[in-house]
Amino acid sequence: MDWMRHLALSPGKQEQLRQLAQRQWEQLFREWSEELAASAQLSPQTSEQAAAPAYTDRRFSDPAWDRWPFNLLRQTYQAQQQWWQSATEGVAGVEPHHQKLIAFGVEQWLNMLSPSNFAWTNPLVWDKTLAEQGDNFSRGLENWQQDMQAQFAGEPPVGTEDFVVGKDVAATPGKVVLRNELVELIQYTPSTKQVHPEPVLIVPAWIMKYYILDLSEQNSLIKYLVDQGHTVFCLSWKNPLAEDHAFGMDDYIRLGWKASLDAVNAIVPGQKIHATGYCLGGTLLAIAAAAMARDGDDRLASLTFFAAQTDFSEPGDLSLFIDESQVSLLEAQMADEGYLRANQMEAAFQMLRSADLLWAPMVNKYLLGERRPLNDLMAWNADATRMPATMHSQYLRRMYLNNDLSQNRYPVEGRIVSLAQVNLPIFCVGTVSDHVAPWRSVYKLHYLVPAEITFVLTTGGHNAGIVSEPGHPRRKYQIHTRAAGTAPVLVDDWQAQATSHQGSWWPAWTEWLKARSGAEVKPPQMGAAKQGYAPIGPAPGQYVLVK
Repeated sequence: MDWMRHLALSPGKQEQLRQLAQRQWEQLFREWSEELAASAQLSPQTSEQAAAPAYTDRRFSDPAWDRWPFNLLRQTYQAQQQWWQSATEGVAGVEPHHQKLIAFGVEQWLNMLSPSNFAWTNPLVWDKTLAEQGDNFSRGLENWQQDMQAQFAGEPPVGTEDFVVGKDVAATPGKVVLRNELVELIQYTPSTKQVHPEPVLIVPAWIMKYYILDLSEQNSLIKYLVDQGHTVFCLSWKNPLAEDHAFGMDDYIRLGWKASLDAVNAIVPGQKIHATGYCLGGTLLAIAAAAMARDGDDRLASLTFFAAQTDFSEPGDLSLFIDESQVSLLEAQMADEGYLRANQMEAAFQMLRSADLLWAPMVNKYLLGERRPLNDLMAWNADATRMPATMHSQYLRRMYLNNDLSQNRYPVEGRIVSLAQVNLPIFCVGTVSDHVAPWRSVYKLHYLVPAEITFVLTTGGHNAGIVSEPGHPRRKYQIHTRAAGTAPVLVDDWQAQATSHQGSWWPAWTEWLKARSGAEVKPPQMGAAKQGYAPIGPAPGQYVLVK
């Protein structure tokens, strides 16, 4: 192993780790001695401990962890975290990718071995067990049995039955006006007497189902846009099967983007379009916009990107799973099935935040006996999708491994595209806690296009930061506009210059769209039967229902 070999040849690093371990053990010994002395002097009824420092690690933030001996377990564990972090960083000669891999692997082991994960070392489990005389374990066993039965039966997690697609989520009224072998296009029913003339066309990622943007009534971004007087269209990608293995990135542009763009032009003729892309859908939109600029196609009014990367030189934690050997192995697996299974993607995302997404739910359900109710976002997250083999291979190689788009090497229909040709006004959103598309990576769009960019940095993660409706608690954002043709500023300078605001960024976006739209007009018809786009059926359509 690269890391182990170089550490073995680094006596200075070894001495540094030895000294750190010695200092930690001396500090722990002092704390243990003081704690034992204090415990011996004070009775349980009268003992009062000094106020413990606030812990940012949510696993240990409960006051129960301040009690002896659990506080000592916490301190020991956190000393181990500190030592291993030092051991995996700064070893001369180690490849940066290998360093990240070993640090990630060590983090997974430490997360698994956390004292919060075991009944006998977690004070919350002790308290619960004593208070309920072990009934929490009985409920935990029932929860485990239910989860295992659902998993082996291929059924969704318990609680998702409360969020029926088309009824509880993805319920904004509309019509499917296009269906082909890869996509359905939904046109949403207007809710205002007048609308802005330029329609909004949304391209969601096909790694997720589109209704992340149309969850419940109170937090549906699509409904919010409709209520603000916009004519909204949204793609709903097919959940691919084995026979769809040959679909590639050009097919997603041709059958998804281009087919939908033509349909919108037919239904709302003579109007330019506000195009919006989320995550991988945003990357696809950037490629498509560059191809349109190359070909002199001026049908777009603006571009909006939600948590979408265009430069993959620093793509974040997902790059841990992506190198030549891992992509080759994945390609071999996909060759047998024709697609990347949904649970493979789910496992990767869980590992990125295993303490919160894997171990904490297990403690709650199986040790504390508490099955916390799902919310709409969690139910949506469980409704996963597959990825066709050819497309996924092309995406990983061209973006993550080769970074072709930012280097002006990406071909569309056999011809290179360049983001430097894109001159449309851009609204771009990054999220502070994004593990999938880190906001500093998203910001690199500034270095690739000469266009005006209004960049927003909002609190929240890859999904929750986008589903950030007005009234959402604890939301705030920064915003700043770079004028077209001006030099970009460094990311830290942008953060220092950007103005801060409390609340949701959604109103700022709709104001931005309004400023780039014409005077309001009567809503367009639903579909365009004479042009071949007669309504096929009600939203949310059929593709979103495919498991």
